[in-house]
Amino acid sequence: MMSIPFFGLLAAFACVFAGRRRAALALWALSMVCLMVLFKLHATDPLNIVL
Repeated sequence: MMSIPFFGLLAAFACVFAGRRRAALALWALSMVCLMVLFKLHATDPLNIVL
């Protein structure tokens, strides 16, 4: 699940090298949104601590 944003960033770099600036920016923005969603899911996950 966590690899999805990194593959998006890899595709964005490939678009940069291919000269497709708009596609690279769109993939970068989509990757950042995906990272934020994954972080929110991770940060609000309850801990199972038994004392």
